[in-house]
Amino acid sequence: MLVAQPRSIENVIEAPGRVQAVRRAEVRARVDGIVQRRLYEEGSDVQAGQKLFLIDPRELRANLSAVEAALVRAEATAANAAQDVERYKGLVEDQAISKQEYDAALARLRTAQADVAQTRAQLESARLSLSYTVVTAPIAGRAGRAQVTEGALVSAAEATLLTTIEQLDPIYINFSQSSSELMSLRREVATGVLQTPELTRVPVTLQLEDGSPYPHPGHLDFLDLSIDEATGTVAARAEFPNPNRVLLPGQFVRARIEAGVRPNAFMIPQRAVLLTASSASVLIVDQQNVAAAREVELGPLQGGQWLVLGGLRAGDRVIVDGLQKVQPGATVRIACAAEKSEGAPAAQADDSDAADARGQGADDAQQAP
Repeated sequence: MLVAQPRSIENVIEAPGRVQAVRRAEVRARVDGIVQRRLYEEGSDVQAGQKLFLIDPRELRANLSAVEAALVRAEATAANAAQDVERYKGLVEDQAISKQEYDAALARLRTAQADVAQTRAQLESARLSLSYTVVTAPIAGRAGRAQVTEGALVSAAEATLLTTIEQLDPIYINFSQSSSELMSLRREVATGVLQTPELTRVPVTLQLEDGSPYPHPGHLDFLDLSIDEATGTVAARAEFPNPNRVLLPGQFVRARIEAGVRPNAFMIPQRAVLLTASSASVLIVDQQNVAAAREVELGPLQGGQWLVLGGLRAGDRVIVDGLQKVQPGATVRIACAAEKSEGAPAAQADDSDAADARGQGADDAQQAP
């Protein structure tokens, strides 16, 4: 027998989730060429800027030399045009040449200067392309398996994938919450049924695939402001430290979100609840020791106990054991004080006395007219 007493209970929401890397970078080829060497160890941690692949640079180096030569030629042409303008300037003042010839020399100077600027831009582009032959890591993280080997032809047009890098510490857990549950949660917060003292850093814990708890707590860091039309759910995300790389991208986990506290809630053992396809109920013993069924509204199951959201009142005596021997309307005679307050381990009551109480209660139920 359990005497229901309200108490403050943490409101825990459980949801399945998937692990996602905080950052994921796809390293792709930005120039055409043959891969000469792989410069990192697959599956190892790399730093931002660390060299990963070397692409044959000879063709791009030759292109750079050609552009450098073109720049020298353009600068020489511009210097000659500048000298012509300076020489023509004095002649046009003395009217030794026409103004038209001076204007033509000035136009040639401006054209040569434009050619120099264009060639310098081409030189910068050639240098940048040559630097792309050494492929570096854009972020720090765990480098994956190489997608190409030495001797493979890579293409900038096709953006050939070379490898991927994922940052694993910290790490994200993606999960979703149904829109109806979210609306119910907001309504309970608005009415005071659920107390949420701080919503800026909602704590979250994890349960791994084998049922073991994840040792490092996390917090909720993102809640989408729109509902997915296909699934009717709201996307959410939590951030966790992952110093030992226990959590890996794609891994399945169960997230437990501690969304506030219910100040006046009831917890009853799982075995005390009678479940049907459409309802849940418990057997209550009234002041006349008569058993009666009462429907209850259940919340989540926490540690072998149901959270009861409605249907129970303080002081209600709930039958926990021997439900199969007691029918609603039967008179129950309690042989000794086997009652326990809600929250105490009812299973630790005196087994012999409890069994006697259940047995006599069953006899009385059968003999009651």
